Amino acid sequence: MSSVKEQLIENLIEEDEVSQSKITIVGTGAVGMACAICILLKDLADELALVDVVTDKLKGETMDLQHGSLFFNTPKIVSGKDYTVSANSKLVIITAGARQQEGESRLNLVQRNVDIMKSVIPAIVQNSPDCKMLIVSNPVDILTYVVWKLSGLPATRVIGSGCNLDSARFRYLIGQKLGVHPSSCHGWIIGEHGDSSVPLWSGVNVAGVALKSLDPKLGSDSDKDSWKNIHKEVVGSAYEIIKLKGYTSWGIGLSVTDLVKSILKNLRRVHPVSTMVKGSYGIKEEIFLSIPCVLGRNGVSDVVKVNLNSEEEALLKKSASTLWNVQKDLKF
Repeated sequence: MSSVKEQLIENLIEEDEVSQSKITIVGTGAVGMACAICILLKDLADELALVDVVTDKLKGETMDLQHGSLFFNTPKIVSGKDYTVSANSKLVIITAGARQQEGESRLNLVQRNVDIMKSVIPAIVQNSPDCKMLIVSNPVDILTYVVWKLSGLPATRVIGSGCNLDSARFRYLIGQKLGVHPSSCHGWIIGEHGDSSVPLWSGVNVAGVALKSLDPKLGSDSDKDSWKNIHKEVVGSAYEIIKLKGYTSWGIGLSVTDLVKSILKNLRRVHPVSTMVKGSYGIKEEIFLSIPCVLGRNGVSDVVKVNLNSEEEALLKKSASTLWNVQKDLKF
């Protein structure tokens, strides 16, 4: 007696099982799952793999997403503790790591998360040697460097989420002050994703009108409209959100998905992401910091050479030395 499936469906060809746009997310905490749901809703993957060491949480999150399959267009969601589940990924997103505690700086997290990367990265590269890696775990700039070293991949294929969210927060707050949508407010934050980030006030514009042309003191201590407070708010916002709800998730999930779209769809959009900056802006150390990068199917294909004024360049070098002072003592 043939089964219902056999009576209903006649198979004509054996299908090739290899995915064309597979994404793996390592870590199913709040950030990993925010990335997962945003990626699914944007239809960016034909297969999504989740990897975590906490088996029950991993299984529960996977089932929860699978049961929503009717409402998005990703046909295959898989998960496992073993990295074979990540095989043939085009892009691997690293969100695993110890969570930032209230009052703790991103830099203080570093050694705990370096140890986690040592157990994660070699297995990923073994299963997906041609992948790009997008690092989200904090402190993101130092961990992007660590992943680059551990992976053996070219620096152009190891990308830190960096200041993409900082710049989004910056543009949102500028928009709030002006009563304009953030997509029409243009401004960049570069350097460390953290306390020493650098706001490029010289480039802030709306419809091509540089705000500094209207007020040369914009962003300085003597600026009467207190624009400088916007950058303070950007730097403090993660601490504030952690204090209020215990962790950050939605902003970073949306920001990461924006980066994923540029990479997988080869859009060549410019994003402030963490990349190798040795030799640029007078920086001599092997460190990763956010500068404007062109993102496409090969990862970082180009960087935009920003004309920094002397104050901005000094702040970027200070940001670099802040990271270097932590990075040079790492053991991995």
